[in-house]
This record gives sequence, structure tokens and C-alpha cells, in this order.
Amino acid sequence: MNGAPHPLDLLAPADIEAARELLTGVVKTTPLIPSRPLTEITGTPVWLKCENQQRAGSYKVRGAYTRISRLSDAERARGVVAASAGNHAQGVALAAEMLGARATVFMPEGAPLPKVTATRGYGAAIEYAGTSVDDSLEAARDFADRTGAVLIHPFDHPDVIAGQGTVGLEILEQCPEVTTIITAVGGGGLISGVAVAAKAMRPGIRVVGVQASGAAAYPPSLAAGSPQKLAKGVTIADGICVLRPGDLTFAHVSKLVDEIVTVSDEDLSAALLVLLERHKSVVEPAGAAGVAALLTGAYAPLDDGPAVAILSGGNIDPMLLLRVIEHGLASAGRFLRLAVRCTDRPGELARLLGQIADQRANVVDVAHSRQSPRLSFGEAEVALSVETRGPDHSAALISTLRHSGYRVSLLADTTP
Repeated sequence: MNGAPHPLDLLAPADIEAARELLTGVVKTTPLIPSRPLTEITGTPVWLKCENQQRAGSYKVRGAYTRISRLSDAERARGVVAASAGNHAQGVALAAEMLGARATVFMPEGAPLPKVTATRGYGAAIEYAGTSVDDSLEAARDFADRTGAVLIHPFDHPDVIAGQGTVGLEILEQCPEVTTIITAVGGGGLISGVAVAAKAMRPGIRVVGVQASGAAAYPPSLAAGSPQKLAKGVTIADGICVLRPGDLTFAHVSKLVDEIVTVSDEDLSAALLVLLERHKSVVEPAGAAGVAALLTGAYAPLDDGPAVAILSGGNIDPMLLLRVIEHGLASAGRFLRLAVRCTDRPGELARLLGQIADQRANVVDVAHSRQSPRLSFGEAEVALSVETRGPDHSAALISTLRHSGYRVSLLADTTP
């Protein structure tokens, strides 16, 4: 960008176009694919913008490269520093590697191991600080003050917003008739840039943001008219667990974004399951936020044209993915955790499992206990994880077991 704009000046469309030229040959033009399941549910054509297939696994490299490439040689020689739960970390590390800058990244304690490993693999030094992105950002600012390294903010900088906005340019080129763009929102860099690009090309287009309900800083901030900080954020969507909007991004969102909605972690789990089963797409919880909003009806798109949901990232810990799949199956009524009391006699466990098999349900695991103080003498309790075909099949299985004399109760779901 030419000159340093006032912190609250909105970007111009020319800023996004300039970033697009800068990123040519550096980032991928990611696919835009149709979603038949979401089209059937919403009654309007829905497309998915697959930034989970971007270099480093998310859109973040767009903003990171734009920012670092515009540093002077002297600034790059001092190194760069960033704060991130993972995706911005990887974007900064990759961009710094391509541009010959030394990168240090502060990450929250408990950041997903695959994101940490990938960031280190791109050559960045990793430091841990606090339990949230906001804590890590404070540590990164201190590091920049001490060492002279240039802070590459995860969202609240014009160059970062401009780079992220190139996603919007691609969507308008790939689907010129789009009427709604829906995307996850953390700090707001992606939706700010997309809104600038989209509103310039199509003023009537709707831009909708989605936050995890356990870390939704924008609704109270918009209600107050200024960025407000949450006391805490609790969500499986680490990529959008940001406690306070940026000043610059808040200015963009408050003026350009049409609506912010929220979804639960259960909604995110169900969306990930749909993306895996129906689209063969690996997406992280934050990246599935737009799909979750469409699935649940948290946002209902207009019926006069296509909607595009941005899959903002695909960097998910495989262990979390396993838990999320189980949780998504449970939410969809396709995975049961049961406690079944039965008499403690030879052959009783085989009889119980035989009845489940007769109902065409699949036992995933089983644990047999005689020692629980809840049990009467001569009783045993069997804890079962069972796959079913859906809510009706689950209800029929439970009814059959109870009709056979078993005392059946549902075990509390602890994932995630």
C-alpha cells in the first residue's frame, strides 16, 4: 500500500487488487465446488470455497505474504514475529521462508501439535505464551519491542486484510452471480478483506460472519459500538478463538458486514461430519463455521442466488478429528454410549451383544463391570459404544433392549 493509512480508514478495492498482483504465483487459486447437501437443505445453490486446500492449509498465507513482502530489506533483516494458535503461524512461517526473513511465533499453551510441527517445519522458532491468542499476541508485542522484530499481526493490519481480501476477488470471478458470502470470523481479517472486495464489485451482495458461541466477541462489540474483550473463550474452533476484535477489523465489520451469527461446538462437529462424508473434505472446526450456520439455519441465505461458504482452513489435529467425528455422529443420533444393567451369569453378555447384532447395530467397544457400588448383588453393568443408522434406529434399539428386561441408560457424552 502507498503510505500508512489512518488506523480506522477502510481499505479501498485498489488495495485488494494490488495484493492480488503481489500474490500471483505465490498462492493457489483454490477451487469453488458445489454442495448438493447444503443446496438441498437451504433451497438455494451453495458453493464451497476451498481455502483448506491453500498452501500451509489456510487462507492465512495470503495476508502474511502481503505484509512481509512490503517490509524494507532492513526490516526483514530484523526478523518478524507473530502470535497464532496455528494457521497464521504457518502462514507467517511459510511467507518468511519464501522471503528470506527469520520468523518467531508465539503460540498458546495447548496449541494443536500438528500446527506447531508444521510451523516449525517452515523454519520458524516457536515460543509458548498464555492460554489464548490474545495472551500470545501480548508476548509477541513485547518480543518486538525488545528485539526490533516486526510484528505481523494476525488480522489487524491493512496489508493483512488486503491479502485476505483476495479470497473475495476469486469468489466473484468463479461465481459472478453469488448473492451471499459466509465465512468464519475470529479477529475479522478475512471477512474485512472479503467485504471490501465483494461490496466494491457487487454492492448488493450480503457478507455474513459466523463465530463460535463460546468465543463470540463481535456480537457484544457491535452492540456496544466498539471492540469489547471477552473474559474467556471456550471452543473447539481454536482458529477463531479470539477474545477481542481488532480496531481496524471492527471498523470494517461494523460498516460492511451484514450480519454476524453464532454456532455451537455441536454444530461445528456436525458440519465437519457432513464435509467429510459428503464432500470428502478435511476441514478444521473454524473452517466449517459457515457450513455449520447453513446446516443449522443460524443463517438462511436469500433464495434469489447462490451462496458461497468459505472453508477457511484444514489444519486439524488427527486426534481432535477422531473425537469430533464421534461427537458429530452422536449429535446426528448415529452413535450411542449406553450403560446396560443385566444379571451376572454366564452367557448374559453374549445374549446382550446378540440382541444388538439382531438390530443391525455395530458395537464399537464394550466394558464389563461388577464392582460398581450402584449395582445390586448378582448384577453387572455393560458400557457400550454403538453405531446406528440414525435417531430412529437408535430409539428402536433402546426400546428393544428395555423390552427384553435390560435397564438401559445413556452415558454422558464427553467429546470434545
